[in-house]
Amino acid sequence: MAEAVRVVSVNTGAVRALRIGSRNVVSAIGKAAVHGPVAVMPLGLLGDEQADLSVHGGLDKAVYAYPQEHYAFWEKQRQQNGGNLFDDPLPTGYLGENLTIDGLLETEVWIGDLLHFPGCSLRVTAPREPCYKFNAVMGLRDAGRLMMEALCPGFYLAVAQSGPIEAGQTFTLEPGTRGLRVSEAFATKRLKHLR
Repeated sequence: MAEAVRVVSVNTGAVRALRIGSRNVVSAIGKAAVHGPVAVMPLGLLGDEQADLSVHGGLDKAVYAYPQEHYAFWEKQRQQNGGNLFDDPLPTGYLGENLTIDGLLETEVWIGDLLHFPGCSLRVTAPREPCYKFNAVMGLRDAGRLMMEALCPGFYLAVAQSGPIEAGQTFTLEPGTRGLRVSEAFATKRLKHLR
């Protein structure tokens, strides 16, 4: 783990309509940065919503964290494959994450680890699994496959201790039982997604 691990951005979003091809679906993947402290409660961040509670949200997937380090990969993929019309960098929250973080990758965090922020604590529970909505938002037909190949899913967090969280804060990692890294847990799902 890097010496300085920090929250780059805290992001929330509301459920809204998303058009994918000829279908209309609902999604809350569109997150935007929030300025100032945000309350973290057992089911997630105040002001944040989830559309499909079978795969996002709930006690074990209350908060989704994504490493900022992967943003360059996605910007390059979008530029090379026509998913990005401009060279502007992707805004934080674009991948649907609640916390854009810096200094902690999926290879450095284990299921069960605790992340301690100044006002709250969050437990790592699972890697994110990409879906067709992710493909649509990224503008890449195979974005999910690319996420699987690059092993860059980010991870879900359960709320161990409620409280405020804010961009710019640093946090520490308390090791859990250390049975399975997030990257390893994600790799076990590859066959399902790489078909």
